[in-house]
Amino acid sequence: MPIAKLTEAERAEALAGLPGWALRDDGLAISREFKFADFNAAFGFMARVALAAEKADHHPEWSNVYNRVSITLTTHDANGLSQRDIALARFIDGLA
Repeated sequence: MPIAKLTEAERAEALAGLPGWALRDDGLAISREFKFADFNAAFGFMARVALAAEKADHHPEWSNVYNRVSITLTTHDANGLSQRDIALARFIDGLA
């Protein structure tokens, strides 16, 4: 079953409930940067996100530099944002 891409209205509604997340210029992804006390805290956060992402079979595009973690979420199978991205963003926000 194909994964549905969010409509503009669905995307706007979802982003209204995700403070700190920004829509990429092309409208196909959302991103956010997190800052932690140190590398250990950042890496622990990434490990918890990784476990949830693997369980959901939906993996973020991300990078880590010392205490900062940058995350981009998009659904390649939908060629844009889907409910999978919104659910993972909410989970990530709950950890942060």
